[in-house]
Amino acid sequence: MLKRLKICLVVTFLLLSSPAGLYSQPVLNGTGATFPSPLYFKWIEAYGKDEHVRIVYKEVGSSEGIRLLLAREVDFGGTDAFLSEGDMGKTPDTILHIPTCIGAVAIIYNLPGNPDLKLSPDILADIFLGKITSWSDRRISQINRSTMPAKLKISVVHRSEGSGTTFLLSDYLTKVNHNWKKTIGTGKQLRWQTGIGVEENSGVSDLVKKIPGSIGYVSLNYAVALKLPTAALKNERGRYMKPTVESVSSAASIDLPADARALITNSGHPNAYPISGFSYIVLFREQAYHQRSKEKAESLARFLWWCIHEGQREAGPLFYAPLPRQAVLVTEKILRSLAYAGQPLLKP
Repeated sequence: MLKRLKICLVVTFLLLSSPAGLYSQPVLNGTGATFPSPLYFKWIEAYGKDEHVRIVYKEVGSSEGIRLLLAREVDFGGTDAFLSEGDMGKTPDTILHIPTCIGAVAIIYNLPGNPDLKLSPDILADIFLGKITSWSDRRISQINRSTMPAKLKISVVHRSEGSGTTFLLSDYLTKVNHNWKKTIGTGKQLRWQTGIGVEENSGVSDLVKKIPGSIGYVSLNYAVALKLPTAALKNERGRYMKPTVESVSSAASIDLPADARALITNSGHPNAYPISGFSYIVLFREQAYHQRSKEKAESLARFLWWCIHEGQREAGPLFYAPLPRQAVLVTEKILRSLAYAGQPLLKP
């Protein structure tokens, strides 16, 4: 009898520890923005220790994340650019936006000695428009105490794929510079007039680190990880602000609307960093589609609830600002609208 019991225990252990046992757990697949991916990976690691669910997130850019969600090829998408009315109209089903964190698009650069750098909105726009091509340009020198390197060419590095990081940068420049608004405008993928295009935040930061005289834009945590300097940008109140958790939090001092879709670039708060933005997870409100199990839908709802509560503790150490209390309350209401076959997935 004891021998038979031991055999049963061994078989049970093998089943639970085998790949088949792992795959019997709900698997949640997400894809999208690279901007918040370090935080999402941290969340997945932390949440997976205590919950019987496997979560996979692939960082492929906001545009691709939205496309795959609309095609129902993933359970959720990640984006820094909330869906437009046009995107929302591509499906008869309601799409929900879940704010997850607030981040900064940092302007990174590679100069000899990496001196502190201040940039006004017009100077930044003209650099990215290809109108200012040298670091010794008089306009740059006038607002910077450090001597800019003589005759060093400015090399612009930008994203090549559809990107929420690009969307936030372009939304800001559209608000502050008429020429940018007229020639480039706002979008996840732009028709750049200058520069080198590469994929993902990591691609931009890696290339800026390699090319003397280069300038680019990335999520703040990528700049910190590679020890790249970040420019102080002149905000709406005329103050030069560096991207920090505190300056990003100041930009998010707003009342979030009921659907949580909001832009906070060029904030009027005196301490705000001007290229800040919410990052979102997007998903369908009705989760009973494509033969999805209720267990899977419930697992996704519980994970997202954890993200906007316990998960927020992980934001600051990774250089994201946590959601303000008002944003959490709005997001709780959105999450409570998640349904499976018309029935709420989260209890009141």
